[in-house]
Amino acid sequence: MHRFAIPSQEACDLFGGCQRLFAFNARKDQLSKSMLRSTETVEDAQILAQAIVNTIPEPFVVLDDTFRVLAASHSFYETFKVDPETTRGCLLFALGNGQWDIPALRVLLETIIPKQVVMEGFEVEHDFPGVGRRTMLLNARKVVYEESLDTTILLAFRDITTRRAIELEKQNLLEHTEELLRQQRVLHQEIEHRVANSLQIIASILMLKAKAVSSVETRHHLLDAHQRVMSVAAVQSHLHASSVIDLVSVDTYLIKLCGGLARSMVGEEQPIEIKVTADTGMVDSANAVSIGLIVTELVINAVKYAFPEKRTGALILVNFEFNDAGWKLVVSDNGVGRSDASAIGDTGLGTNIIKALAEQLDARIETGTSAAGMSVSVMRSAFPSIMPKAA
Repeated sequence: MHRFAIPSQEACDLFGGCQRLFAFNARKDQLSKSMLRSTETVEDAQILAQAIVNTIPEPFVVLDDTFRVLAASHSFYETFKVDPETTRGCLLFALGNGQWDIPALRVLLETIIPKQVVMEGFEVEHDFPGVGRRTMLLNARKVVYEESLDTTILLAFRDITTRRAIELEKQNLLEHTEELLRQQRVLHQEIEHRVANSLQIIASILMLKAKAVSSVETRHHLLDAHQRVMSVAAVQSHLHASSVIDLVSVDTYLIKLCGGLARSMVGEEQPIEIKVTADTGMVDSANAVSIGLIVTELVINAVKYAFPEKRTGALILVNFEFNDAGWKLVVSDNGVGRSDASAIGDTGLGTNIIKALAEQLDARIETGTSAAGMSVSVMRSAFPSIMPKAA
């Protein structure tokens, strides 16, 4: 029979102490290896972080919570002409013998950043040492760590000096252009005023001469010239009333023009209605002048020749139509018509004026006449008219 000895309490305590010692040494070795691996990881992370910083094409700097430089990109050193050895660990405001002590930068770092995590587009204009007067756009971000009270500030610089110079040049050019346009408007108004005064003086002289001459034929020519000067003055005044210099609303323009002609030419001895039917549209001022003068000449001819005797329902109708290709102007009356239907009139002053103006407009003229009246069409494109005629 075998007997087993029961170990004493002292033996048990000794054995347990050995076990704990072995376990402590094992944990210590494991902790040492873990710390070594952690140190290697931190060093790798620092190398990686510095490599990332260096690849940033714009000036970039990493600051601690006291605004000392922890790291900076190659672009930062090259742009601001500072030495890496004297920059790392230096207070940002002390760089360049204190020339980086920029009030706007202090406001950003000391006032804004503590209250905000991110600040973008903070503009600073400063005479940077070794670089000159530059305009920089600053982006800042505060990094807060979960297991530490320390903070890190990432600060990026973007040079927008050239962009601001271009914007300033554009602004100056815009202001200069606006000033030129203002001067042009003033000059335009002055010219219009002088033209109106000159036309009025010419018309007055012609009227005085017409009253002074004894020859009936001469008086007739002077009065005819007076009427044409007044028609030019009417066209000029209507264009001057337009709010847009380059474009004229043709329907409003013709209504006002023909209304002025009716008031100045139609007398009580022969009441004649001058009616306008026009499509809504815009024409440039140069064409509006030519169209207005053509309408004036045709209306004058109709008033003078279409109704030699007083009659009821005398009508002169002015139509203006647009289409995709051009426009069509028709001035018709319900008067006596004319025998020379082949032309407006071969030798008259009004005829020559209308032909010259139509040629300037690259338009052609068509004339129609009958016992029921006469119509003259001036067209820049061929298309059937849908508007009514007086005859």
